[in-house]
Amino acid sequence: MKVLTVDIDGTFLRYACMDELLNISRRGKIFTPQDGRDALIEAVGRLFEAVDDAQGIAVSMPGIIDSARGYCAMGGALRYDDDFYFRDALEKRCRTKIHVENNAKCAAMAEAAVGSLSGVSDGFVLIFSTMVGGALIRDGKLCKGKHFAAGEVSYIILNGGGMCDENLFGRSFGVPKFLQRYAQVKGTDIETVDLLTIFDAVKHGEAEAVDCLTWYTKNIAAQVFNLQTILDVETFSIGGDVAKFPAFMSNLRDELQKLYEACPFRLPQAEIVASKFFNDANLIGALQCWLNNFKE
Repeated sequence: MKVLTVDIDGTFLRYACMDELLNISRRGKIFTPQDGRDALIEAVGRLFEAVDDAQGIAVSMPGIIDSARGYCAMGGALRYDDDFYFRDALEKRCRTKIHVENNAKCAAMAEAAVGSLSGVSDGFVLIFSTMVGGALIRDGKLCKGKHFAAGEVSYIILNGGGMCDENLFGRSFGVPKFLQRYAQVKGTDIETVDLLTIFDAVKHGEAEAVDCLTWYTKNIAAQVFNLQTILDVETFSIGGDVAKFPAFMSNLRDELQKLYEACPFRLPQAEIVASKFFNDANLIGALQCWLNNFKE
Protein backbone atom coordinates (compact mmCIF):
# COMPACT_ATOMS: atom_id res chain seq x y z
CA MET A 1 0.00 0.00 0.00
CA LYS A 2 1.30 3.44 -0.94
CA VAL A 3 0.22 6.85 0.35
CA LEU A 4 1.10 10.27 -1.01
CA THR A 5 2.50 12.17 1.96
CA VAL A 6 2.58 15.95 1.69
CA ASP A 7 4.29 18.40 4.04
CA ILE A 8 3.21 22.01 3.51
CA ASP A 9 4.93 25.01 5.05
CA GLY A 10 5.07 28.69 4.23
CA THR A 11 7.86 28.24 1.69
CA PHE A 12 7.94 24.69 0.33
CA LEU A 13 5.55 21.83 -0.30
CA ARG A 14 7.50 18.60 0.16
CA TYR A 15 6.06 15.28 -0.92
CA ALA A 16 6.89 11.60 -0.96
CA CYS A 17 5.11 8.40 -1.91
CA MET A 18 5.55 6.04 1.05
CA ASP A 19 4.39 2.64 2.22
CA GLU A 20 3.75 1.52 5.79
CA LEU A 21 7.40 0.44 6.16
CA LEU A 22 8.52 4.00 5.28
CA ASN A 23 9.91 2.94 1.90
CA ILE A 24 9.91 5.91 -0.48
CA SER A 25 9.28 5.37 -4.18
CA ARG A 26 9.46 9.02 -5.21
CA ARG A 27 9.96 12.38 -3.55
CA GLY A 28 10.47 16.05 -4.30
CA LYS A 29 9.46 19.58 -3.41
CA ILE A 30 7.84 22.57 -5.04
CA PHE A 31 7.23 26.11 -3.86
CA THR A 32 4.09 26.45 -1.76
CA PRO A 33 1.48 28.47 -3.69
CA GLN A 34 1.12 31.94 -2.21
CA ASP A 35 -1.95 33.04 -4.16
CA GLY A 36 -4.68 31.27 -2.23
CA ARG A 37 -6.25 28.03 -1.09
CA ASP A 38 -7.51 27.02 -4.53
CA ALA A 39 -3.97 27.03 -5.87
CA LEU A 40 -2.82 24.93 -2.91
CA ILE A 41 -5.55 22.32 -3.45
CA GLU A 42 -4.71 22.19 -7.15
CA ALA A 43 -1.00 21.73 -6.44
CA VAL A 44 -1.67 18.75 -4.14
CA GLY A 45 -4.20 17.37 -6.62
CA ARG A 46 -1.67 17.36 -9.44
CA LEU A 47 0.86 15.56 -7.27
CA PHE A 48 -1.72 12.89 -6.47
CA GLU A 49 -2.53 12.45 -10.16
CA ALA A 50 1.15 11.89 -10.88
CA VAL A 51 1.22 8.96 -8.41
CA ASP A 52 -1.21 6.56 -10.02
CA ASP A 53 -0.85 3.81 -7.40
CA ALA A 54 -1.36 5.87 -4.22
CA GLN A 55 -4.32 4.82 -2.06
CA GLY A 56 -4.63 8.03 -0.13
CA ILE A 57 -3.13 11.38 0.87
CA ALA A 58 -1.56 12.19 4.25
CA VAL A 59 -1.16 15.93 4.80
CA SER A 60 1.05 17.80 7.24
CA MET A 61 0.30 21.53 7.28
CA PRO A 62 0.79 24.64 9.43
CA GLY A 63 -1.79 26.13 11.74
CA ILE A 64 -4.40 24.97 14.21
CA ILE A 65 -5.89 21.79 12.76
CA ASP A 66 -8.95 19.81 13.84
CA SER A 67 -7.86 16.55 12.22
CA ALA A 68 -11.17 14.78 13.00
CA ARG A 69 -13.01 17.23 10.74
CA GLY A 70 -10.12 18.04 8.41
CA TYR A 71 -10.63 21.66 9.37
CA CYS A 72 -7.98 24.39 9.50
CA ALA A 73 -9.11 26.89 12.13
CA MET A 74 -6.07 29.10 11.59
CA GLY A 75 -3.49 28.66 8.84
CA GLY A 76 -0.31 29.81 10.59
CA ALA A 77 2.21 30.79 7.91
CA LEU A 78 -0.54 30.38 5.27
CA ARG A 79 -3.25 32.72 6.44
CA TYR A 80 -5.39 32.06 3.37
CA ASP A 81 -6.17 28.69 4.99
CA ASP A 82 -7.92 30.33 7.96
CA ASP A 83 -11.41 28.84 8.56
CA PHE A 84 -10.99 26.28 5.79
CA TYR A 85 -12.33 22.73 5.54
CA PHE A 86 -9.16 21.62 3.80
CA ARG A 87 -9.95 17.90 3.69
CA ASP A 88 -13.37 18.43 2.12
CA ALA A 89 -11.90 20.64 -0.60
CA LEU A 90 -9.12 18.16 -1.34
CA GLU A 91 -11.53 15.19 -1.37
CA LYS A 92 -13.58 16.93 -4.06
CA ARG A 93 -10.40 17.30 -6.11
CA CYS A 94 -8.90 13.84 -5.52
CA ARG A 95 -11.64 11.42 -4.37
CA THR A 96 -9.43 9.40 -2.04
CA LYS A 97 -8.81 8.79 1.67
CA ILE A 98 -7.30 11.92 3.22
CA HIS A 99 -6.02 12.76 6.68
CA VAL A 100 -4.81 16.20 7.76
CA GLU A 101 -2.73 17.13 10.81
CA ASN A 102 -0.63 20.05 12.06
CA ASN A 103 2.97 19.77 10.86
CA ALA A 104 4.70 19.92 14.25
CA LYS A 105 2.28 17.35 15.64
CA CYS A 106 3.15 15.10 12.70
CA ALA A 107 6.83 15.52 13.51
CA ALA A 108 6.16 14.63 17.14
CA MET A 109 4.28 11.51 16.07
CA ALA A 110 7.27 10.38 14.01
CA GLU A 111 9.88 11.15 16.67
CA ALA A 112 7.85 9.56 19.47
CA ALA A 113 7.09 6.39 17.56
CA VAL A 114 10.40 5.55 15.87
CA GLY A 115 12.66 8.55 16.28
CA SER A 116 14.54 10.66 18.81
CA LEU A 117 11.74 10.50 21.41
CA SER A 118 11.22 6.74 21.17
CA GLY A 119 10.82 5.42 24.71
CA VAL A 120 10.41 8.94 26.13
CA SER A 121 7.27 9.41 28.21
CA ASP A 122 7.23 13.24 28.19
CA GLY A 123 8.93 15.16 25.39
CA PHE A 124 8.66 18.28 23.29
CA VAL A 125 9.42 18.79 19.60
CA LEU A 126 10.64 22.12 18.21
CA ILE A 127 10.82 22.46 14.42
CA PHE A 128 12.65 25.42 12.92
CA SER A 129 11.30 26.25 9.48
CA THR A 130 9.46 29.29 8.06
CA MET A 131 8.18 29.75 11.61
CA VAL A 132 8.71 27.55 14.68
CA GLY A 133 6.59 24.47 15.14
CA GLY A 134 6.03 22.89 18.52
CA ALA A 135 4.31 19.77 19.83
CA LEU A 136 4.00 18.07 23.20
CA ILE A 137 4.23 14.36 23.93
CA ARG A 138 2.70 13.53 27.31
CA ASP A 139 2.65 9.99 28.70
CA GLY A 140 3.85 8.75 25.31
CA LYS A 141 0.89 10.25 23.45
CA LEU A 142 0.41 13.34 21.33
CA CYS A 143 -1.21 16.11 23.38
CA LYS A 144 -3.46 18.26 21.18
CA GLY A 145 -5.14 20.49 23.76
CA LYS A 146 -8.74 21.61 24.10
CA HIS A 147 -8.60 23.73 20.93
CA PHE A 148 -6.00 21.62 19.03
CA ALA A 149 -3.36 24.28 19.76
CA ALA A 150 -1.15 22.62 22.40
CA GLY A 151 2.51 23.34 21.66
CA GLU A 152 1.93 26.24 19.26
CA VAL A 153 5.08 28.09 20.29
CA SER A 154 5.21 30.40 17.27
CA TYR A 155 2.70 32.67 18.97
CA ILE A 156 4.63 33.18 22.20
CA ILE A 157 4.99 36.92 22.88
CA LEU A 158 8.66 37.71 23.44
CA ASN A 159 8.34 40.78 25.64
CA GLY A 160 6.09 43.71 26.54
CA GLY A 161 6.42 45.27 23.10
CA GLY A 162 2.87 44.44 22.11
CA MET A 163 1.23 42.17 19.56
CA CYS A 164 3.14 42.43 16.29
CA ASP A 165 5.02 40.05 14.00
CA GLU A 166 8.42 41.12 15.33
CA ASN A 167 7.36 40.26 18.87
CA LEU A 168 6.25 36.69 18.14
CA PHE A 169 8.70 33.85 18.66
CA GLY A 170 7.90 32.12 15.38
CA ARG A 171 8.25 35.25 13.28
CA SER A 172 11.46 36.40 14.91
CA PHE A 173 13.26 33.07 15.17
CA GLY A 174 12.13 31.02 12.21
CA VAL A 175 14.98 30.20 9.81
CA PRO A 176 14.22 33.13 7.42
CA LYS A 177 14.98 35.64 10.21
CA PHE A 178 18.28 33.89 10.95
CA LEU A 179 19.24 34.16 7.28
CA GLN A 180 18.01 37.75 7.11
CA ARG A 181 20.07 38.81 10.12
CA TYR A 182 23.25 37.37 8.63
CA ALA A 183 22.56 38.99 5.25
CA GLN A 184 22.05 42.37 6.93
CA VAL A 185 25.26 42.07 8.93
CA LYS A 186 27.19 41.12 5.82
CA GLY A 187 25.48 43.76 3.69
CA THR A 188 24.50 41.20 1.08
CA ASP A 189 21.30 40.14 -0.67
CA ILE A 190 19.36 37.53 1.33
CA GLU A 191 18.91 35.46 -1.85
CA THR A 192 22.64 34.70 -1.70
CA VAL A 193 22.49 33.34 1.86
CA ASP A 194 21.48 29.87 3.04
CA LEU A 195 22.22 27.76 6.11
CA LEU A 196 25.25 26.16 4.49
CA THR A 197 26.69 29.64 3.85
CA ILE A 198 26.35 30.63 7.50
CA PHE A 199 27.63 27.42 9.05
CA ASP A 200 30.56 27.24 6.66
CA ALA A 201 31.45 30.75 7.83
CA VAL A 202 31.03 29.65 11.47
CA LYS A 203 33.36 26.72 10.82
CA HIS A 204 36.01 29.13 9.55
CA GLY A 205 35.59 31.41 12.56
CA GLU A 206 34.01 34.38 10.79
CA ALA A 207 33.02 36.83 13.52
CA GLU A 208 29.75 37.94 11.90
CA ALA A 209 28.53 34.36 11.47
CA VAL A 210 29.53 33.37 15.01
CA ASP A 211 27.75 36.44 16.42
CA CYS A 212 24.58 35.65 14.43
CA LEU A 213 24.60 32.04 15.63
CA THR A 214 25.10 33.17 19.24
CA TRP A 215 22.18 35.61 18.93
CA TYR A 216 19.98 32.90 17.43
CA THR A 217 20.75 30.13 19.89
CA LYS A 218 20.69 32.43 22.92
CA ASN A 219 17.12 33.47 22.16
CA ILE A 220 16.00 29.94 21.39
CA ALA A 221 17.61 28.69 24.62
CA ALA A 222 15.57 31.23 26.58
CA GLN A 223 12.34 29.77 25.21
CA VAL A 224 13.48 26.19 25.81
CA PHE A 225 14.21 27.23 29.41
CA ASN A 226 10.71 28.72 29.72
CA LEU A 227 9.01 25.70 28.17
CA GLN A 228 10.89 23.32 30.44
CA THR A 229 9.90 25.38 33.48
CA ILE A 230 6.25 25.01 32.51
CA LEU A 231 6.16 21.48 31.08
CA ASP A 232 8.97 19.60 32.87
CA VAL A 233 9.64 17.13 30.04
CA GLU A 234 12.47 14.61 29.72
CA THR A 235 13.71 15.53 26.26
CA PHE A 236 13.49 18.27 23.65
CA SER A 237 13.85 17.07 20.06
CA ILE A 238 15.06 19.84 17.73
CA GLY A 239 14.15 19.55 14.07
CA GLY A 240 14.38 21.38 10.78
CA ASP A 241 17.44 21.74 8.55
CA VAL A 242 19.23 23.98 11.05
CA ALA A 243 19.42 21.09 13.55
CA LYS A 244 21.54 19.11 11.06
CA PHE A 245 24.47 21.39 11.84
CA PRO A 246 26.45 20.31 14.94
CA ALA A 247 27.45 23.92 15.64
CA PHE A 248 23.80 24.88 16.10
CA MET A 249 23.08 22.03 18.49
CA SER A 250 26.24 22.57 20.56
CA ASN A 251 25.66 26.32 20.79
CA LEU A 252 22.05 25.77 21.83
CA ARG A 253 23.10 23.38 24.60
CA ASP A 254 25.84 25.79 25.74
CA GLU A 255 23.49 28.79 25.88
CA LEU A 256 20.89 26.77 27.77
CA GLN A 257 23.49 25.59 30.26
CA LYS A 258 24.54 29.20 30.85
CA LEU A 259 20.96 30.03 31.83
CA TYR A 260 20.78 27.17 34.32
CA GLU A 261 24.15 28.09 35.82
CA ALA A 262 23.05 31.72 36.22
CA CYS A 263 19.66 30.81 37.70
CA PRO A 264 19.60 31.23 41.51
CA PHE A 265 17.20 28.29 41.78
CA ARG A 266 17.98 24.64 41.19
CA LEU A 267 15.66 23.55 38.39
CA PRO A 268 15.20 20.23 36.58
CA GLN A 269 16.75 20.14 33.11
CA ALA A 270 15.80 18.26 29.98
CA GLU A 271 18.04 16.54 27.46
CA ILE A 272 18.43 18.35 24.11
CA VAL A 273 18.68 16.05 21.09
CA ALA A 274 18.53 16.48 17.33
CA SER A 275 15.62 15.06 15.40
CA LYS A 276 16.19 11.64 13.85
CA PHE A 277 14.24 12.50 10.72
CA PHE A 278 14.69 16.29 10.37
CA ASN A 279 12.46 17.54 7.51
CA ASP A 280 11.23 14.01 6.82
CA ALA A 281 9.66 13.89 10.29
CA ASN A 282 6.55 15.71 9.08
CA LEU A 283 6.10 13.28 6.18
CA ILE A 284 6.65 10.20 8.33
CA GLY A 285 4.32 11.48 11.04
CA ALA A 286 1.64 12.37 8.50
CA LEU A 287 1.79 8.80 7.20
CA GLN A 288 1.47 7.40 10.72
CA CYS A 289 -1.56 9.60 11.37
CA TRP A 290 -3.12 8.38 8.11
CA LEU A 291 -2.46 4.72 8.95
CA ASN A 292 -3.90 5.17 12.46
CA ASN A 293 -7.00 6.84 11.06
CA PHE A 294 -7.69 4.31 8.32
CA LYS A 295 -6.40 1.12 9.91
CA GLU A 296 -8.71 -1.81 9.44
